[in-house]
Amino acid sequence: MYAIIQEDGKQIKVEQGQELRIDFRFEATAGDALTFDNVLLVSGEDGVKIGKPTVDGASVKAEVVGVVQGEKLTIQKFRRRKNSKRKTGHRQLYTKVKINEIVA
Repeated sequence: MYAIIQEDGKQIKVEQGQELRIDFRFEATAGDALTFDNVLLVSGEDGVKIGKPTVDGASVKAEVVGVVQGEKLTIQKFRRRKNSKRKTGHRQLYTKVKINEIVA
């Protein structure tokens, strides 16, 4: 069984037991429960249900595992013949979530 949810403008295919990273928007600690209500598609034993735009009564229940950092992004700015260089870096924060149940 799998579902396609919409979170923060992105469509994500999720399955039960899967761990995924979503953008750090939630002020949640490890062990908190989350519910995603924007379910666009649910595939199960009784076939595929496609929403218009969302499936009625469907939700995905998840648990927060913790906050993780992404890989380091390096930003370089360079202006030729001006003796001007700048190098900075950034690591994005993500919320790691484990999918517990898909309710159709």
